[in-house]
Amino acid sequence: MHQHVAETPWTTCDSHGFFPYICFSPFFFFFRCGQPVQNKVQLKGRDLLTLKDFTGEEIKYMLWLSADLKFRIKQKGEYLPLLQGKSLSMIFEKRSTRTRLSTETGFALLGGHPCFLTTQDIHLGVNESLTDTARVLSSMTDAVLARVYKQSDLDILAKEASIPIINGLSDLYHPIQILADYLTLQEHYGSLKGLTLSWIGDGNNILHSIMMSAAKFGMHLQAATPKGYEPDPSVTKLAEQYAKENGTKLSLTNEPLEAARGGNVLITDTWISMGQEEEKKKRLQAFQGYQVTMKTAEVAASDWTFLHCLPRKPEEVDDEVFYSPRSLVFPEAENRKWTIMAVMVSLLTNYSPKLQKPKF
Repeated sequence: MHQHVAETPWTTCDSHGFFPYICFSPFFFFFRCGQPVQNKVQLKGRDLLTLKDFTGEEIKYMLWLSADLKFRIKQKGEYLPLLQGKSLSMIFEKRSTRTRLSTETGFALLGGHPCFLTTQDIHLGVNESLTDTARVLSSMTDAVLARVYKQSDLDILAKEASIPIINGLSDLYHPIQILADYLTLQEHYGSLKGLTLSWIGDGNNILHSIMMSAAKFGMHLQAATPKGYEPDPSVTKLAEQYAKENGTKLSLTNEPLEAARGGNVLITDTWISMGQEEEKKKRLQAFQGYQVTMKTAEVAASDWTFLHCLPRKPEEVDDEVFYSPRSLVFPEAENRKWTIMAVMVSLLTNYSPKLQKPKF
């Protein structure tokens, strides 16, 4: 059973120059005074289009870096201008609260300059080819974070650009959201290995990103989706391969309670994504019985928690679960900032964390 670990007070640096800190709940890392911990992972210059392109160790590194930045900036109050002199193009075809706010404030907090572009400023592939856009952006900025309708647009940008391209959300994947989810769960449970994730909802980009990464941490996945709303078959095939390679369980069903049974983490998302408004009536009917409630939680593990990437509608999860002490949705939202900062630092610099690597 996974148990929540209580917070532990900080101590002071000893005579040997080491901080015997036990990090804020519940990382339990040690912090070396001014000395980076040895790290063999190097991600500088890479694109982040989907987590299937990254090994488990590489994803863990991004979470480790997230914890490091959160500790040094939030807990210690340090100023880390790691991105000073760098600029970021933020291309948003879809509106956003958390993705825009976390990226814009996070990049600026690290000394960089974010530039926000809407469809009124830039319309991918319409007024200018994606190839030309990629080359122009590469000549003026250091990275691009794009929130788009089509994953294929990101693939073209990444092929043609000479700078890192980051997926801020597409129809197929939402990798930066999953990093925030995993950091939140690591903080709460102390480790991700052995957790059972219970997905109840649409077979969408969030579920796809979980399927591309959970097994790499030793996590099991039980997912329930309505008939006709299952995850993409190509994603399922690869997820089955990951589960086999890592000795984890993957279960796909059309029964919500079956997916929730024994789960440590109950997860859902919007039933109607942007661009699906015309399907609202049909989807609301198809998703009847998929609301996460306390009845759902009754069959989950005794240490169950709840995640939702927001924005949330009451039909997806009731107030009793959403606002319960078991709900981690607001720490999850905050961690969007620390994880996207870590992504930017890892892709644009050679910085190494100073916190000892956490347990995953």
